[in-house]
Amino acid sequence: MLPISLFREKPEVILADHDKRGISRDSVHEVIRLDGEWKAALHEMEQSRRQRNIAAKGIAAAKKSGDKEESDRIMAEVKNLGSQISELDEKAKSLANQRDTLRMRIPNILHDSVPEGADESENTQHSMHGEKPVFEFEPKVHNELIEQNKWVELERAAKIAGSRFYFLKGDLARMELALQTFAIDFLGERGYTLVQPPVMMNREAYEGVTDLNDFETVMYGVEPDKLYMIATSEHPLTAMFMDEVIEPSLLPIKMVGVSPCFRREVGAHGLSDRGIWRVHQFTKIEQIIISHPDDSWSHHEDLLTNCTDLWDALGLHFEVVNICTGDMGTVAARKYDLEAWLPGAKAYKEIVSCSNCTDYQANRLRMRYRTPDGNAAVHTLNSTAVATSRALVAIIEQNQMEDGRVRVPEVLQPLMGGKKVLDPCNF
Repeated sequence: MLPISLFREKPEVILADHDKRGISRDSVHEVIRLDGEWKAALHEMEQSRRQRNIAAKGIAAAKKSGDKEESDRIMAEVKNLGSQISELDEKAKSLANQRDTLRMRIPNILHDSVPEGADESENTQHSMHGEKPVFEFEPKVHNELIEQNKWVELERAAKIAGSRFYFLKGDLARMELALQTFAIDFLGERGYTLVQPPVMMNREAYEGVTDLNDFETVMYGVEPDKLYMIATSEHPLTAMFMDEVIEPSLLPIKMVGVSPCFRREVGAHGLSDRGIWRVHQFTKIEQIIISHPDDSWSHHEDLLTNCTDLWDALGLHFEVVNICTGDMGTVAARKYDLEAWLPGAKAYKEIVSCSNCTDYQANRLRMRYRTPDGNAAVHTLNSTAVATSRALVAIIEQNQMEDGRVRVPEVLQPLMGGKKVLDPCNF
């Protein structure tokens, strides 16, 4: 959420950002209007309270002097002030609620480096990594390979949980665990503390980290407890310090989170989204940094470096793209995506999202750090390290062999008992 001071002191910054995004300015003007009415209601309420205080002193003085007529006159003049003050108080609260509800939906201010574009087709390439695999046979999509090797059970999972759930079996299940361990160890060596978060959050905390108007449709609600299953460990880890003032000596706080993630993933999707690419439950290793504002842009580059180094270590071919204005969401100020090449699908597909959210989430979460001049908002950053189901797809397609088996990336072999090739499951 953008600070209200920005709407009051530099509204042109917000308006220019809306123009850059290609969205209407109406909400910005409405926030400014509601804030003006809120301030007017507060001023009127304070004037009424001052009038009531003056009257109280006058009544006390009149009674002390025995001037009942003067006392009655003053009381008659102010007899409606109490109800007026209550009405003004309710009006001010209502205006503040309307203003801040709308302000929650105003997107973050984009970094100057974000390329302008209408949609994802206008994202720009940042860098290319690894060699594009070449096959002497027609590569298969991962759907065919997991079926051929009996590594995944989709139909049997659908019987007990519905579509887009799955059983993971045999060597592919071992590789999924190896990916988790590899990513956690990789980031641990770079100073990240492992944290396993709760997998459910309340609404207040969730509204602090994302725009529920956009995100709620893909989330699972838990009734009657009014909780949400987490869609990524980014959300609980970022909200971990909600309503706290953090000692500056603790910054930056670097966490690597591991958790199951739950997404409804509503809507129709293409053939390449089948199998285990787009599912309702998956495991994700996430990077989180809570930082001093002066350092967040360098940390953003550090997160990207961690991602590219990790995926380079897996020996996979991928590209990094700069997300353009028309493809940016509400929360991030700048975002990189990593997209892995899927030779069976003949397409680059997103495997990592790396974002600097500046103070946007911190303002919503009331998350501050101490300064000599008072408390100020921290900056929050997040990046996928590995979403294991998508990583498995990239490994399967890029490392497939003509007989349908799959080579194990060298860095994962020690975590799989030295196994170099995934064998089919026996049932």
